[in-house]
Amino acid sequence: MPRIFRVRLFSCVVAATLLAACSREDSNSYQGYVEGEFVYVASSQSGKLVDLSVTRGQTITTGTPLFALESVDETAALDQAKRQLVATQSQLEDILTGKRAPEVASVRAQLALARANARKAALQLRRDEAQFDAGGISKGQLDDSRANADATAAQARDLSEQVDIARLPGRPQQIAAQRAQVAAAQAVVAQAQWKLDQKRVAAPADGLVYDTLYRRGEWVQAGSPIVQMLPPGNIKVRFFVPESAVGALSAGRAVSIHCDGCAADVAARITYVSNQAEYTPPVIYSNESRAKLVFMIEAHANASDASKLHPGQPVAVRLQ
Repeated sequence: MPRIFRVRLFSCVVAATLLAACSREDSNSYQGYVEGEFVYVASSQSGKLVDLSVTRGQTITTGTPLFALESVDETAALDQAKRQLVATQSQLEDILTGKRAPEVASVRAQLALARANARKAALQLRRDEAQFDAGGISKGQLDDSRANADATAAQARDLSEQVDIARLPGRPQQIAAQRAQVAAAQAVVAQAQWKLDQKRVAAPADGLVYDTLYRRGEWVQAGSPIVQMLPPGNIKVRFFVPESAVGALSAGRAVSIHCDGCAADVAARITYVSNQAEYTPPVIYSNESRAKLVFMIEAHANASDASKLHPGQPVAVRLQ
């Protein structure tokens, strides 16, 4: 994921320009320098760098592929997670649909046989009752016939209920548990997909590829920047104004930036006014040295003009 570090470029020219700011003739013009806030693009995963799609000095747009890390393990993990998801979804469908058609047919066949036996036992009971009334059989034989009729009838009722049960889906608790398994499998797939996506990183914004920090084949630790970018919006100008001038400045005020080699001045607007004073060295504080108090001001140019400025470049800023 992109991580933004503020890189402050100071040099001896800064001190010189600050000293010069106290003695210039044009009270609306101040010396400053260009600063860049670089975007260090990294992956949250470790791996060998297998592809570096950009080169230093290249201007790119949002979404341009930057680099790719080896992803054999992540690809296999995603494939495994997807297969496990399919298995849990199939189990849920099986629970929701009840038994298979052949299983239901088998229970129905057993029910038909049980009903036939029940009818046969009922007929035999009626015959035995008539024979008992005529004195042809004993009371014990009649009791056996009645018990057989009751047993076969009960068996037929039981199989009839089994046919109805075979058509029913699983119990609500069983279905809820299986649905939770499906949700868990979906989360594993999403996690595996995210890790795989982290192995291929694209540009988070338009800008300049300021530098590349690794070469193909090198091992990259998680979080280590691979590409250093400088979006136009991250280029700003810093300059310092004396205490007597800071009160008239506020965010939004227009300024013009002059730089050596620029075809024309660059329009910009103040975006930050420091609320802390600094001293131009050397100084020993006294009422007479208040003139040496300066305040830091930051200004940003339009994105279309920002590319004309370069970090570390000395500039002259004129208030409008």
